[in-house]
Amino acid sequence: MSAGGTLSVLRSDSYADLSQYRDQHFRGTRYDQERLLRKSCTLYVGNLSFYTTEEQIHELFGKSGDIKKVIMGLDKVKKTACGFCFVEYYARGDAENAMRYINGTRLDDRIIRTDWDAGFKEGRQYGRGRSGGQVRDEYRQDYDAGRGGYGKTVQCQ
Repeated sequence: MSAGGTLSVLRSDSYADLSQYRDQHFRGTRYDQERLLRKSCTLYVGNLSFYTTEEQIHELFGKSGDIKKVIMGLDKVKKTACGFCFVEYYARGDAENAMRYINGTRLDDRIIRTDWDAGFKEGRQYGRGRSGGQVRDEYRQDYDAGRGGYGKTVQCQ
């Protein structure tokens, strides 16, 4: 490995770096999306309990900096919480701290995960699943009390 390669590894912050995930519904090129992700102050927060409140999100994520806005993910049919949210900070550094210190922690007995988001746009607060919630909950085979019981495919059998 060259000296430049070694130094770039030392400067890397794997907790705040971009993940491999990309929003398939993003309107624009992959380059545009990555450019927005690198300067974004918005985080996607997943694997939340359906019972987690906006106040709980504010309390936890406020520990890493000043929050501009929390947008709770909603079932597009029932308009109830469906296990995700967006947290927008005023400063990128505060969002980076949340990625470093809050990603992978426990909230409401669930391990939450955070990822960069290119920026919230109206309409993205709704689940993308056929039944109105999140797609992943439609195919889940196990019972999960924090996410509404069994997945939709099991409930329909």
